[in-house]
Amino acid sequence: MNVSIEERTHEANVTTLIVSGEVDAFTAPQLREKLMPLCKANREIHLDLSQVDYMDSTGLGVLIGAYKSLCAKKGRLVLTGISPRLKRLLKITGLTEIIDIEDGA
Repeated sequence: MNVSIEERTHEANVTTLIVSGEVDAFTAPQLREKLMPLCKANREIHLDLSQVDYMDSTGLGVLIGAYKSLCAKKGRLVLTGISPRLKRLLKITGLTEIIDIEDGA
């Protein structure tokens, strides 16, 4: 499966990435390549995951890396459009305790 990533800049230092498809060991590097430079250039990043069908531990690692990068500069990572299945995965791993999740996006 492939992943597609669309970037939208809303205002200064705030960018949204709309991710579609599966984020796994094969596609997570694409997400990392797009996301990490944005973490250095922005104070806030929103990841719209409403079209993500599947995410494995490699994808979770990308989220953690982005979170740490943004926290180091007092930035913010926000996940939106989380499916119940993905929310369960984030909850099991404890990421719901540290990463901001907005419902209804």
